[in-house]
Amino acid sequence: MNSHLDYEINKELGECYLFMGDFDKAEEYYRKAAHNNSQSAAPYMGLATVAVQRSELDKALVLYRKAAAVEESDKTFCGIGLVYMEQGKHEDAFAHFARALDKVPGNMVALNCLVREAYQLGRVENILNYLEAALETTVEVEAVRVTLAGCLIYLNRSDEARQHLEMVLGTNPANASAKELIDTMAA
Repeated sequence: MNSHLDYEINKELGECYLFMGDFDKAEEYYRKAAHNNSQSAAPYMGLATVAVQRSELDKALVLYRKAAAVEESDKTFCGIGLVYMEQGKHEDAFAHFARALDKVPGNMVALNCLVREAYQLGRVENILNYLEAALETTVEVEAVRVTLAGCLIYLNRSDEARQHLEMVLGTNPANASAKELIDTMAA
Protein backbone atom coordinates (compact mmCIF):
# COMPACT_ATOMS: atom_id res chain seq x y z
CA MET A 1 0.00 0.00 0.00
CA ASN A 2 1.19 3.53 -0.61
CA SER A 3 1.64 5.94 2.27
CA HIS A 4 -1.00 8.35 0.93
CA LEU A 5 -3.64 5.64 1.08
CA ASP A 6 -2.40 4.60 4.54
CA TYR A 7 -2.65 8.24 5.60
CA GLU A 8 -6.24 8.57 4.31
CA ILE A 9 -7.34 5.33 5.97
CA ASN A 10 -5.70 6.16 9.31
CA LYS A 11 -7.10 9.72 9.29
CA GLU A 12 -10.61 8.41 8.54
CA LEU A 13 -10.34 5.81 11.30
CA GLY A 14 -9.14 8.51 13.70
CA GLU A 15 -12.18 10.63 12.82
CA CYS A 16 -14.54 7.68 13.25
CA TYR A 17 -13.16 6.74 16.67
CA LEU A 18 -13.19 10.37 17.77
CA PHE A 19 -16.84 10.65 16.72
CA MET A 20 -17.63 7.49 18.70
CA GLY A 21 -15.82 8.85 21.75
CA ASP A 22 -13.05 6.20 21.79
CA PHE A 23 -10.19 8.63 22.38
CA ASP A 24 -7.48 5.98 22.78
CA LYS A 25 -8.23 4.47 19.36
CA ALA A 26 -8.69 7.92 17.81
CA GLU A 27 -5.29 8.98 19.14
CA GLU A 28 -3.67 5.80 17.86
CA TYR A 29 -4.96 6.28 14.31
CA TYR A 30 -4.27 10.03 14.22
CA ARG A 31 -0.67 9.29 15.29
CA LYS A 32 -0.36 6.77 12.45
CA ALA A 33 -1.79 9.31 10.00
CA ALA A 34 0.68 11.98 11.21
CA HIS A 35 3.48 9.46 10.72
CA ASN A 36 2.23 8.70 7.16
CA ASN A 37 1.96 12.37 6.23
CA SER A 38 3.66 15.00 8.38
CA GLN A 39 2.68 17.70 5.84
CA SER A 40 -1.02 17.53 6.71
CA ALA A 41 -2.50 19.52 9.58
CA ALA A 42 -5.53 17.20 9.92
CA PRO A 43 -3.97 14.50 12.16
CA TYR A 44 -2.59 17.17 14.52
CA MET A 45 -6.02 18.81 14.64
CA GLY A 46 -7.52 15.43 15.50
CA LEU A 47 -4.92 14.79 18.21
CA ALA A 48 -5.55 18.28 19.60
CA THR A 49 -9.28 17.56 19.74
CA VAL A 50 -8.58 14.33 21.64
CA ALA A 51 -6.38 16.29 24.09
CA VAL A 52 -9.16 18.88 24.62
CA GLN A 53 -11.67 16.07 25.27
CA ARG A 54 -9.29 14.75 27.94
CA SER A 55 -8.85 18.27 29.41
CA GLU A 56 -5.14 18.18 28.50
CA LEU A 57 -5.08 21.83 27.44
CA ASP A 58 -1.30 22.34 27.37
CA LYS A 59 -0.94 19.29 25.15
CA ALA A 60 -3.79 20.50 22.93
CA LEU A 61 -2.07 23.86 22.53
CA VAL A 62 1.17 22.18 21.39
CA LEU A 63 -0.77 20.08 18.87
CA TYR A 64 -2.80 23.01 17.51
CA ARG A 65 0.45 24.95 17.10
CA LYS A 66 1.96 21.98 15.27
CA ALA A 67 -1.07 21.94 12.97
CA ALA A 68 -0.69 25.71 12.40
CA ALA A 69 2.99 25.23 11.58
CA VAL A 70 1.99 22.78 8.84
CA GLU A 71 -0.95 24.86 7.59
CA GLU A 72 -2.13 28.18 9.01
CA SER A 73 -5.90 28.06 8.73
CA ASP A 74 -8.90 29.58 10.44
CA LYS A 75 -9.44 26.22 12.16
CA THR A 76 -5.91 26.02 13.61
CA PHE A 77 -6.10 29.60 14.92
CA CYS A 78 -9.60 29.00 16.26
CA GLY A 79 -8.41 25.86 18.08
CA ILE A 80 -5.54 27.77 19.68
CA GLY A 81 -7.97 30.54 20.65
CA LEU A 82 -10.38 28.06 22.25
CA VAL A 83 -7.62 26.60 24.40
CA TYR A 84 -6.48 30.07 25.50
CA MET A 85 -10.09 31.00 26.25
CA GLU A 86 -10.47 27.87 28.37
CA GLN A 87 -7.23 28.78 30.20
CA GLY A 88 -8.49 32.32 30.88
CA LYS A 89 -5.79 33.89 28.67
CA HIS A 90 -8.19 36.35 27.10
CA GLU A 91 -5.73 38.58 25.20
CA ASP A 92 -4.14 35.54 23.52
CA ALA A 93 -7.58 34.08 22.75
CA PHE A 94 -8.75 37.39 21.26
CA ALA A 95 -5.66 37.60 19.03
CA HIS A 96 -6.07 34.06 17.70
CA PHE A 97 -9.80 34.40 17.01
CA ALA A 98 -8.99 37.61 15.11
CA ARG A 99 -6.34 35.74 13.07
CA ALA A 100 -8.89 33.01 12.29
CA LEU A 101 -11.31 35.66 11.03
CA ASP A 102 -8.57 37.32 8.97
CA LYS A 103 -8.36 33.97 7.13
CA VAL A 104 -12.11 33.23 6.94
CA PRO A 105 -14.39 36.14 7.92
CA GLY A 106 -17.44 33.84 8.10
CA ASN A 107 -16.03 31.40 10.71
CA MET A 108 -18.94 31.58 13.15
CA VAL A 109 -17.17 29.78 16.00
CA ALA A 110 -14.28 32.26 15.86
CA LEU A 111 -16.69 35.19 15.50
CA ASN A 112 -18.84 34.19 18.48
CA CYS A 113 -15.76 33.60 20.62
CA LEU A 114 -14.21 36.91 19.53
CA VAL A 115 -17.40 38.70 20.60
CA ARG A 116 -17.27 37.01 24.03
CA GLU A 117 -13.60 37.91 24.48
CA ALA A 118 -14.22 41.50 23.34
CA TYR A 119 -16.82 42.00 26.07
CA GLN A 120 -14.50 40.29 28.58
CA LEU A 121 -11.63 42.63 27.66
CA GLY A 122 -13.69 45.78 27.13
CA ARG A 123 -12.64 45.88 23.45
CA VAL A 124 -16.04 45.77 21.75
CA GLU A 125 -15.06 48.70 19.49
CA ASN A 126 -12.24 46.54 18.04
CA ILE A 127 -14.56 43.86 16.66
CA LEU A 128 -17.05 45.90 14.66
CA ASN A 129 -14.98 45.45 11.48
CA TYR A 130 -14.99 41.65 11.96
CA LEU A 131 -18.78 41.63 12.35
CA GLU A 132 -19.20 43.82 9.26
CA ALA A 133 -16.86 41.53 7.26
CA ALA A 134 -18.88 38.50 8.38
CA LEU A 135 -22.06 40.13 7.05
CA GLU A 136 -20.53 39.89 3.58
CA THR A 137 -19.53 36.22 3.79
CA THR A 138 -21.77 34.25 6.13
CA VAL A 139 -25.17 32.68 5.55
CA GLU A 140 -26.06 33.60 9.15
CA VAL A 141 -26.51 37.27 8.30
CA GLU A 142 -29.44 37.76 10.68
CA ALA A 143 -27.57 36.48 13.72
CA VAL A 144 -24.46 38.52 12.88
CA ARG A 145 -26.54 41.66 12.30
CA VAL A 146 -28.29 41.25 15.68
CA THR A 147 -24.91 40.71 17.39
CA LEU A 148 -23.53 43.80 15.65
CA ALA A 149 -26.57 45.79 16.81
CA GLY A 150 -26.00 44.59 20.38
CA CYS A 151 -22.39 45.75 20.22
CA LEU A 152 -23.47 49.14 18.86
CA ILE A 153 -26.02 49.54 21.67
CA TYR A 154 -23.27 48.67 24.17
CA LEU A 155 -21.12 51.40 22.59
CA ASN A 156 -24.00 53.92 22.84
CA ARG A 157 -24.44 54.02 19.06
CA SER A 158 -28.19 53.44 19.12
CA ASP A 159 -29.03 55.00 15.75
CA GLU A 160 -26.72 52.61 13.89
CA ALA A 161 -28.00 49.69 15.98
CA ARG A 162 -31.61 50.58 15.17
CA GLN A 163 -30.83 50.53 11.42
CA HIS A 164 -29.43 46.99 11.68
CA LEU A 165 -32.34 45.78 13.81
CA GLU A 166 -34.90 47.28 11.42
CA MET A 167 -33.17 45.49 8.53
CA VAL A 168 -33.49 42.18 10.42
CA LEU A 169 -37.12 42.78 11.37
CA GLY A 170 -37.86 43.91 7.82
CA THR A 171 -36.93 40.47 6.49
CA ASN A 172 -37.94 38.47 9.57
CA PRO A 173 -40.53 40.19 11.79
CA ALA A 174 -40.51 37.16 14.11
CA ASN A 175 -36.83 37.52 15.13
CA ALA A 176 -37.10 37.50 18.94
CA SER A 177 -33.55 38.73 19.58
CA ALA A 178 -34.02 41.77 17.34
CA LYS A 179 -37.37 42.55 19.00
CA GLU A 180 -35.78 42.32 22.45
CA LEU A 181 -32.99 44.70 21.52
CA ILE A 182 -35.45 47.21 19.99
CA ASP A 183 -37.52 47.02 23.20
CA THR A 184 -34.37 47.49 25.31
CA MET A 185 -33.53 50.64 23.36
CA ALA A 186 -37.05 51.98 23.85
CA ALA A 187 -36.92 51.44 27.62
